[in-house]
Amino acid sequence: QSYCHRLQHDMYFLTSTSRLNEQVVDKIILQLNRVYPQILTNEEAEKFRNPKASLHTRLSDLLKHLQKKGDRHCQEFYRALQMNAEQLFNDLPSRKILKTPDPTEIDTDKEQYMLNDRGPVFFLACFSVAAGLALFWYCCNSETQVTGRARRILGFSPIIIGRHVRNICMLYLEDVSRN
Repeated sequence: QSYCHRLQHDMYFLTSTSRLNEQVVDKIILQLNRVYPQILTNEEAEKFRNPKASLHTRLSDLLKHLQKKGDRHCQEFYRALQMNAEQLFNDLPSRKILKTPDPTEIDTDKEQYMLNDRGPVFFLACFSVAAGLALFWYCCNSETQVTGRARRILGFSPIIIGRHVRNICMLYLEDVSRN
């Protein structure tokens, strides 16, 4: 959706009573006038800040003027609205339409959960089995005579491996090194 179309859709919501007060409208107009790129000229800003006209009329004229100018001007209006009235910006009807999920679109958060539904305990169990098998294969392989290194690694692992399991592994390594 273009910003002009969104602004047309939000026009009634923005111009209805007590949505925007004069101070916020003046801040938006000043921002559109002073911030680069300059959206409103000085004369246009003075016209839309005229206190003699009602707020509803000034705001309606401003929105129609921005729609005539193009999409970039409408986008800058939304940026100014977000900076000066964020709660109102979040309540805009066009924002609610953008927030509603498309039924044909894949929800990546849900898809990520579906792929990882086993949880961290399953991962740790699989990793432990793989590490145990790798250690067992490494220690039992007759071509490797590096049991001293394995003994040092297992000797420094009382935190990782329980004391009883460590003692069993140490006894096994001693038996392997004797043979």
